[in-house]
Amino acid sequence: MKHHKDGKPGYSSDKNPRLGTVIITCIVLCGLSFYLGGIFCSEKNTIEEAETNEVKVSIPSPKETSVAPLQVKSSSFSECSADYQDYTPCTDPRRWKKYGVHRLTFMERHCPPAFERKECLVPPPDGYKSPIKWPKSRDECWYRNVPYDWINKQKSNQHWLIKEGEKFLFPGGGTMFPNGVGEYVDHMVELIPEMKDGTIRTAIDTGCGVASWGGDLLDRGILTLSLAPRDNHEAQVQFALERGIPAILGIISTQRLPFPSNSFDMAHCSRCLIPWTEFGGVYLLEVHRILRPGGFWVLSGPPVNYENRYQKSDYEKLQDLLTSMCFKLYNKKGDIAVWQKDSDDTCYKKLVNPDVYPPKCDDSIEPDSAWYTPLRPCVVAPGPKIKKSVLESIPKWPERLQVASERISDVHGGNANAFKHDIGKWKVRAKHYKKLLPAIGTDKIRNVMDMNTVYGGFAAAFIDSPLWVMNVVSSYAPNTLPVIYDRGLIGTYQDWCEAFSTYPRTYDLLHVDGLFTAESHR
Repeated sequence: MKHHKDGKPGYSSDKNPRLGTVIITCIVLCGLSFYLGGIFCSEKNTIEEAETNEVKVSIPSPKETSVAPLQVKSSSFSECSADYQDYTPCTDPRRWKKYGVHRLTFMERHCPPAFERKECLVPPPDGYKSPIKWPKSRDECWYRNVPYDWINKQKSNQHWLIKEGEKFLFPGGGTMFPNGVGEYVDHMVELIPEMKDGTIRTAIDTGCGVASWGGDLLDRGILTLSLAPRDNHEAQVQFALERGIPAILGIISTQRLPFPSNSFDMAHCSRCLIPWTEFGGVYLLEVHRILRPGGFWVLSGPPVNYENRYQKSDYEKLQDLLTSMCFKLYNKKGDIAVWQKDSDDTCYKKLVNPDVYPPKCDDSIEPDSAWYTPLRPCVVAPGPKIKKSVLESIPKWPERLQVASERISDVHGGNANAFKHDIGKWKVRAKHYKKLLPAIGTDKIRNVMDMNTVYGGFAAAFIDSPLWVMNVVSSYAPNTLPVIYDRGLIGTYQDWCEAFSTYPRTYDLLHVDGLFTAESHR
């Protein structure tokens, strides 16, 4: 390039021998870029199609690819001392003294700070054996797997469990059903016919003992989540899980339970010693929140059957409180009373009166917020979107498993098509899983946790297998747990930066879809 006399640039008429080489090089590079871009786009489209339509993608063999194998850095951990064999980090009795006794808050979740967390492998008890397989495990377990004598000595006269040789036997008794849980549930079915026609599918048992009630209901098509704290009964939840019965550590105290609103079809308390009428009835308000409209609350024991055993005023106080929360007495016989949660707006509209207690919760209180959310002295009234999810309207089991609930529209990107796609995807995946892990579908795998589920697809795909699934939805992920409960499945919220509310060695299989956590080992 050269300049004219006026300073403006202009091209020289001289020929540069390098110019031809540069032009040819540019042409070659552009052509190569276009060719490689075409290959990349083609491969990208193939991968996207595979993700959306579940078609097979051809993966090159190691001989066909030059990609180096994945390098995984190994880590080693020492074994914890023997006194940590039943370590539950967030409900650790060693730390109870740090918290208050008011309303038993010390039994709630209190996870240790990072500098107090144990980084060691939790050891099994001496003499630990591979758990007895389902369904035999419902009636017996190895003593050395849950070596707790206190509960045996205190409750054997009520037939909770009996130690016989190397085993604990579970005859099916309880404080309110010493003649056996089967007879007790038969009486309950007489009071609630909906327990035998598929209307009631999910239940929660507060203060579950060794979960005999939930174990009996499994044969009746009702999936029960047994709930109990770690208290002087030692290992109620551990006994339940050792038996192969769904259970989780928890207590109704000052925080909401980790479940969405309007979820369970039935809630049950058999002499669970929860002071229902104290503290403004906040414990009953929490049962009301998690119970589906039209759902049932069953209470056996004090103060029911006051004519023979208890003060009439205690029962009347309970009845008045339940009425104020929009519960109606559904049936009552002997020591069992049943209330039903209202499913229409008539009662809830009255709660806006400023002189009424408990009042209706205002719109600023998210009904499904349930991870370290304080209990509130107000009634969570069903919203307008919940009408198709009331117990009378929802499809009966097992039809409801394959139906997209109305609440899926509350999930970002959630709709009937997304739900249908999820079902199809998990049908394909289930076939692959059975090839990779033939034990799925046999008695070798009973307790399963899906650590980051979306709609409960894994649980639904294996619904005919002899296993149950704890569906876990991250506390900071889209809230799909209501959809899971509407399908007739169970689950909980969880922040995987913390430990799960269970005992060690209680799950046979942890399913992880794109998630890793060190909590898996415990």
